[in-house]
Amino acid sequence: QVQLVESGGGLVQAGGSLRLSCAASGVVLRFYDSGWFRQAPGKEREFVGGIRWSGDSTYYTDSVKGRFTISRDNAKNMVDLQMNSLKPEDTAVYYCAVDRRSSTWRPDAMDYWGKGTLVTVSS
Repeated sequence: QVQLVESGGGLVQAGGSLRLSCAASGVVLRFYDSGWFRQAPGKEREFVGGIRWSGDSTYYTDSVKGRFTISRDNAKNMVDLQMNSLKPEDTAVYYCAVDRRSSTWRPDAMDYWGKGTLVTVSS
């Protein structure tokens, strides 16, 4: 059974930092593209950042480039999202997801999802 469990969310002031972690079981992350997505109230789920199964490429949506960094620990089978210089518009539920085949970052293409962790950034 595949499980992705996010942690690290919380309340932070604008300009602060948080580190999200996604612990995987039932899948070996180094064989999957791993991504972080977010969904704010009333908005669609959107791609935030991703790392290829090979580990040699990372991708980010424009709004987080230079502020967020995705990384993967193969030994721990975890993928993290370091979020710096947080803004109120980063407030959302953040989800971890993995994809074996599509090589895209479309939410509807991801194979497995975690249940999410809430990030709230106060102004």
